[in-house]
Amino acid sequence: MNLRKHEKRDDMKVWLSEQEVEILLDTTSDTEHYLAYALGLRCGLRSQEVLDVAPSHVVETDVGHMLRVWEGKGDRYRETPVPSTLAARVQTIEDVRTTPSDEPLLDCSTRTLRRWVSNIGEQIAESEEDKGWTYLSYHDLRRTWATNLGAQDVDPLVVLDWGGWNDLDTFLDHYRGIYSPEAQQRERAKVGWL
Repeated sequence: MNLRKHEKRDDMKVWLSEQEVEILLDTTSDTEHYLAYALGLRCGLRSQEVLDVAPSHVVETDVGHMLRVWEGKGDRYRETPVPSTLAARVQTIEDVRTTPSDEPLLDCSTRTLRRWVSNIGEQIAESEEDKGWTYLSYHDLRRTWATNLGAQDVDPLVVLDWGGWNDLDTFLDHYRGIYSPEAQQRERAKVGWL
């Protein structure tokens, strides 16, 4: 986990490692919470965008499963990749639901999403004995997604497009502001005395 102080607030920005992402998802107690976290961590959605996701928004394209974000920030359309396991979970939910496929998956508020993330952060902080988890916010899931893509050498312009950012400077300043633990380990390994 990497932490950095917010410039204008008293709390911290959090970037989770891939191992910590797995801890969070494995700690999740039910499908609704899992979907809420996975859509942030694996698709880079903002909290409001998560609430709009319906099963019909997950489509198979020439590049694989994609999530169509019809009205993202500023009512902008974009498509972002969806892991096949998450797409299968959404399809399973659609298969057993009685509501239309264009009805949202989650029935809650952004405030509820933020509370869920805060609560799971507190829970993991206690079990892992790591206070850093107490700073976790929903937006940190999106921040983690972008940084972890960068750590896998995904072209920043592709991440910019998938994440729906308007410009590269905003993306680099706020989302890729710190290197993932994996990237830092790779770089440290290059220095014999570290």
